[in-house]
Amino acid sequence: MPDFHKDMDITKNIRMIEWLKAELLDNVSGLFRGFLKGTESVLLEHLANIVVLTYMLARRCGIDFHELERSVVEKVDHGIETGHQSETWYGDLSGLKEHMKRRR
Repeated sequence: MPDFHKDMDITKNIRMIEWLKAELLDNVSGLFRGFLKGTESVLLEHLANIVVLTYMLARRCGIDFHELERSVVEKVDHGIETGHQSETWYGDLSGLKEHMKRRR
């Protein structure tokens, strides 16, 4: 016999993933519009939303928050090691790495 509660949970999870994807796209769009005519507060709002939505989307896809953060640290380290242009010119990745270390 089918487990209707399990089916409902799967359906609810799929709906949430689709909603999060749409919200993420909406905030990326808002960020781009903000670059054209926005203020720092508009940019900050959309950037913060994108970060939060990314965490939520990861969780809905079965990715633990710690796993996501570990992957981000790996990307930062890789960018530093390979001389990513943002790191070479501005030290952005080193700054991010230091920020992340202080938060732990």
